[in-house]
Amino acid sequence: MKLYLESLGCARNQVDSEIMIGRLKKAGWNLTDDPAEADTIVVNTCSFIEDAAQESIDVILELAEYKKEGTCNRLVVAGCLPERYREEILTSLTEVDIFLGTGAFDQIVKAAGEPQFSHQCLLPDPDLISGQEKDSPRDLILPHLAYLKIAEGCSKTCTYCIIPKLRGRQKSRPPEDIISEARRLMAADVKELVLVAQDTTAYGKDLTPPANLSRLVDDLAVIGADGQWGIAKPWFRVLYGNPDSIEDSFIDTVASHPNLCPYFDIPIQHVSSGILKRMGRRYNRDELYRLFDRIRSQVPAAVLRTTIIVGFPGENDKDFDQLLKFTEDVQFDHLGVFIYSDSDDLASHQLSDHIPGAVATDRYHQLMSAQSGISSENTQKYIGKTLKVLVEEFLDNHLFAGRTNFQAPEVDGISYISTEQSPFKLKIGSFTDMRVTDTMEYDLMGVAV
Repeated sequence: MKLYLESLGCARNQVDSEIMIGRLKKAGWNLTDDPAEADTIVVNTCSFIEDAAQESIDVILELAEYKKEGTCNRLVVAGCLPERYREEILTSLTEVDIFLGTGAFDQIVKAAGEPQFSHQCLLPDPDLISGQEKDSPRDLILPHLAYLKIAEGCSKTCTYCIIPKLRGRQKSRPPEDIISEARRLMAADVKELVLVAQDTTAYGKDLTPPANLSRLVDDLAVIGADGQWGIAKPWFRVLYGNPDSIEDSFIDTVASHPNLCPYFDIPIQHVSSGILKRMGRRYNRDELYRLFDRIRSQVPAAVLRTTIIVGFPGENDKDFDQLLKFTEDVQFDHLGVFIYSDSDDLASHQLSDHIPGAVATDRYHQLMSAQSGISSENTQKYIGKTLKVLVEEFLDNHLFAGRTNFQAPEVDGISYISTEQSPFKLKIGSFTDMRVTDTMEYDLMGVAV
């Protein structure tokens, strides 16, 4: 029996998909990259914002055609889409045989192959699920890169965010389970481990006794520096921090280990006090200035990434001007901008003064235009420097693509490596040195040395 799995959405979703694939393979399924030859198709969905939900629906409908044209006789939809829209999805997507909510991933083997599991929407409470089990079988989508989920869910109450409803309260994994999984991944020759959660910097506060992120990453860095992994020490990167839960001890720990990428991904969403209050975010603009100054002071090589929401209900011109000035002052290395996505199941939907789409779109373009100039200037400082790059893809004509330690997977720029003048070949999933010869807006170009 052959199975095709399509994974949509964020890195946390990718971990869920890899664990489902691990369970399916253990149960005897053969994975295929071609949905046309699959007996069962699984779609792991995202519905964080409206665009993501619509993409999930489009993919489901596209893959449902293989029930007519291919060998597929079973279509399974899992993850955030069924969790958000619940039983009503049964009548709106009749092409699907069974839906699994975010608390039902452990039912994937039955859902994929047992006909009696049909025309159902399995929605166990995510808060009653223990989260990722110790030693869960897992099949990596990229053999050299692994996302390491350190917690599930979120206990914060941001008014624009649906995640607590979809994933439940924060449930941190025990540090020993995370370290055990990291050891297995490094033993399998994974070169970069990326720690993810909904709020990584709040890791461990819900455990008894409490744990913290700084101790966890310190332990991981020490293990990763062990000689048993060879000369090329694996990188560790942390994504999805929060300004109100990041601790000085974490910043100090990043500064003290060369295999911890000096990469600080801290979504701020906004800087206006009024908008932050409406968002349910518990910090202010002055605290953000001090935070980023402190990071750059304690970690001179620090790279800063953030994400921002424009067009949030009540955002006026003064609020936006403060936001624009802040980004120009801080000069983020990487910046993502989202236009506020409304839905009637969000607390923010009840707020007054919703912003017209054209106004929000104009603010989006203003911010991205400003960041374009900042990014272009930032990348030029690397010309002539030699950087370590993780090689990820062969393109063509002596050209490879990879990433430096200040380029996170999928969300940042790319490093293009030419081997035309090089006497050696590059191996996918290995480190190489690249001398930067030119830059683009977000990307680097160089030669292997």
